Amino acid sequence: MASRRKFLATTVTGITIAGLYPFGTKANVLQAKQPGNKDFLQMGFAGYTFANYTIEQSIAIMQRVGINTFSIKDFHLPLDSTKEKMDEVIGKFSTAGITIYAAGVIYMKTEQEVDRAFDYAKRAGFAMIVGAPNYELLPYIEQKVKSLNIRLAIHNHGPEDKLYAGPKEVYDKIKDMDKRIGICLDIGHATRAGVDPVQAVSLYATRIFDLHIKDVSAAVPDGKAIELGRGVIDIPALLKTLRKINYAGKCSIEYEKDMKDSVAGIAESVGFFRGVERAV
Repeated sequence: MASRRKFLATTVTGITIAGLYPFGTKANVLQAKQPGNKDFLQMGFAGYTFANYTIEQSIAIMQRVGINTFSIKDFHLPLDSTKEKMDEVIGKFSTAGITIYAAGVIYMKTEQEVDRAFDYAKRAGFAMIVGAPNYELLPYIEQKVKSLNIRLAIHNHGPEDKLYAGPKEVYDKIKDMDKRIGICLDIGHATRAGVDPVQAVSLYATRIFDLHIKDVSAAVPDGKAIELGRGVIDIPALLKTLRKINYAGKCSIEYEKDMKDSVAGIAESVGFFRGVERAV
């Protein structure tokens, strides 16, 4: 903890600047170095961040903080959407310069729900589903993955989740399955389940397709969501490890504090991530 405090003290100026720039007239200054640069991780947003915002409001926030990739949730694009509705919604993001790289979390408890999820992704043109399927459906899902070439990243939801509390519970079920079935590692929920996300990234590197980035107040089941950098997760060590394993997926901020008034916390979290990334 002492070394982490020292790190934060030596980087606070850069982090503050990183957090403030997106609110000024030069919103793209920080982002300019990021796309296509192998030295930087790819930031995104997990759709649940915007549970209380319209599509237009969500787009405005993403533009304000300079992030242009997004994993969409069904409250913005329902699973039963017509093709016309899909084109309308995806078009709004595309016109704003935002790419939808995945959809989810989508829960699957029956084969019919698996069919619906994969049909939804196929019709929308999404290359990946972030999902939480029942164990007995995994062989059926593997068939879908093989036939449609749509990846599935299974999301861990912490100690309350009877199926996938942490990444090990996912990995143990999929390790012998098609390589297009992997993990969406939620670092906050993993921490609440007693798992070090830095260790998890190293252990399951080849099967981590997506990351939900957040911080929590304590590494206990009732740890609370908090701005990135204010909690207990060692973000510098995490980013170093992601670079070490040549992680090629998204680092998607999933902000869950003050969700009806979250712009300041989102900006702080994005700024912290970018500041740390430039310092480690």
